Amino acid sequence: MTQIRAVFDTNVYVAAYLSKNLRSPNKELFRRWRNGEFVLLVSDVILQEVIEKFNQIGVDQALTIELIAFILAEANHVTVSADQIRSVIARDPDDDQVLACAVVGKANYLVTYDPHFDCLGGEYQDIHVLDGLHFLYIVRGDNRPLA
Repeated sequence: MTQIRAVFDTNVYVAAYLSKNLRSPNKELFRRWRNGEFVLLVSDVILQEVIEKFNQIGVDQALTIELIAFILAEANHVTVSADQIRSVIARDPDDDQVLACAVVGKANYLVTYDPHFDCLGGEYQDIHVLDGLHFLYIVRGDNRPLA
């Protein structure tokens, strides 16, 4: 079985940090990543955006540095060159860099809460685009609960 490879959009990092619920799907995703249940892919642009967003919401700089150092040590770094970035997300071209990380890194999943990715219809070049809860179902091997 091929190991799951995923890219988290910046909003997943922020949601995990802001959640006060230890059982939040985003916090659980980070625990499962640290346990080796899937490969997390990151690029310099994603890490820079995490730093910027954490600064905007007032996260202690030492905590931000610690998080980035941990991600650099444990996640798979993807180098994305300018010629690998395609103009796909017309409403927010910055999101094209997140998508490029997923494509170049051969991700199976791109996890985001950003509605700009809705234009992809849930998939792009065999990369499934979904939110944290639905990705957690996949990582757990759960069936989605009935509504």
